Amino acid sequence: MDVSQLPGFYAIAAADPGRLAVIDSDGTRTSYGELLARVNRVSHGLRARGLGTGDVVAGVLPNGIDAIVMVMATAQIGLYYVPINWHLTASEVAYILADCDAKIVVTGPDHAVPGGEIGTAGLAEGQPTGAPGERTSGAVMWYTSGTTGFPKGVQRPLPGVAPEQLVPAYQWFLGEVVDLKPGDDVHLVTSPMYHSAPCAHTQFALHLGHAVVVAPKFEPVTILELVERYRVNNAMMVPTMFHRMLQLPEEVRGKYDVSSLRQVIHTAAACPVAVKQQIMDWWGPVLYEYYGSTESAIAFAVKPHDWLARPGTVGRPAPTFEAKIVDEDGAELPPGEPGLIYVKSAMGTFEYRKDPEKTAASMLGEWYSPGDIGYLDEDGYLFLCDRRTDLIVSGGVNIYPAEIEAALLEHPAVADVAVIGVPDEEWGHNVVALVQPAAGVTPGPGLTAELLEHCGPRIARFKHPKEIEYRSLLPRTPTGKLSRSKVREDYLSEG
Repeated sequence: MDVSQLPGFYAIAAADPGRLAVIDSDGTRTSYGELLARVNRVSHGLRARGLGTGDVVAGVLPNGIDAIVMVMATAQIGLYYVPINWHLTASEVAYILADCDAKIVVTGPDHAVPGGEIGTAGLAEGQPTGAPGERTSGAVMWYTSGTTGFPKGVQRPLPGVAPEQLVPAYQWFLGEVVDLKPGDDVHLVTSPMYHSAPCAHTQFALHLGHAVVVAPKFEPVTILELVERYRVNNAMMVPTMFHRMLQLPEEVRGKYDVSSLRQVIHTAAACPVAVKQQIMDWWGPVLYEYYGSTESAIAFAVKPHDWLARPGTVGRPAPTFEAKIVDEDGAELPPGEPGLIYVKSAMGTFEYRKDPEKTAASMLGEWYSPGDIGYLDEDGYLFLCDRRTDLIVSGGVNIYPAEIEAALLEHPAVADVAVIGVPDEEWGHNVVALVQPAAGVTPGPGLTAELLEHCGPRIARFKHPKEIEYRSLLPRTPTGKLSRSKVREDYLSEG
């Protein structure tokens, strides 16, 4: 069936219920009609629990049908949906749940939280499969850590219209940026849907009528097998994945037919030029890149042939976006001059939930800065010089040093600590903690093991330092501010 004239998932499912919607990680197939019935039942169930427009629902869910149902159900009844990383500790999850005022939290059986619902079955039980009345668009609210280390919800105003009125704008934008079109394509989910881009692309795929294939987890050979088996056309990945793909032996790479791939979209971290070039030598000119943030969404984008003509660029401003580079005083800089990147969009604004001061601090009038340094060339293509000074991006995931430092400083053996990101070929950066021991404490392997054990209940494992080294003194300014840049320079110069 031609779905190009239908405004998104709900309309497509009603018109073509037998169409394949999801192949889950265990191979279970769900049609558009079956998925819509589950989505509608959960929508009714959420309303039956007393939730109304603007209320918040959270999910601590592994990739799969329940995660997809929650996104699509909340999106048609005016709710904010907060996906939460299930690798977080119980205290980190509890902080987000309290901060967002979630009225209901849905979890997987392995990620239960106090008072949570296990899966969507309880919400759906006894509810009708027809569409709920007074449908109005919801929104996903992502939690992102600031430099304080405490996560903040990035909240956008609810549109106040039915989903079908928004979908044409999504479809147009995706067509312009990454050449995705409505039709019979197959989208592969390779990353956890508690991250914004994988979640958004899963949602977009359904609004385009595509089939969604959920990978059990990222393993290079598994991904190649799924691409060949299901003739995957598009996927979202991060540069770490490309690096791991390229480590496969040549004979393994050559076994799989990847000729169906047309758009492999990457974001979340800088991709080394050589890595991106090697993937395109293997897969063809199919890598689409965009750059932005949870707050700014897709601000810059570049298609394969434009990147090949300008290796290293992250693209030009996406449709509806403007960009400028400014110096420390807020003055606009000419092409070729590095400075702080600022963007603004006609697509709307955001605020940090419960934190107007932080919202105001991130803005320059109507302009928002992701906090990164870069420059524009004469043709308006952006080149990044560095991620924001303190941010560590490891495997495409943002990690904030202050949060790790705060956890380590709770240990009585730690007098001071600086956490830095050290370049790593596979992960982008590794987390390294430089610890100044308290007076009378002897550094060594025993202390290192003790500090890592201490991190266990406080911060998620992916934030744990890969290395802990010891220093007699760490550089601080007269006002007490830690100079991470000096620490990083000193560490790297030591080799």
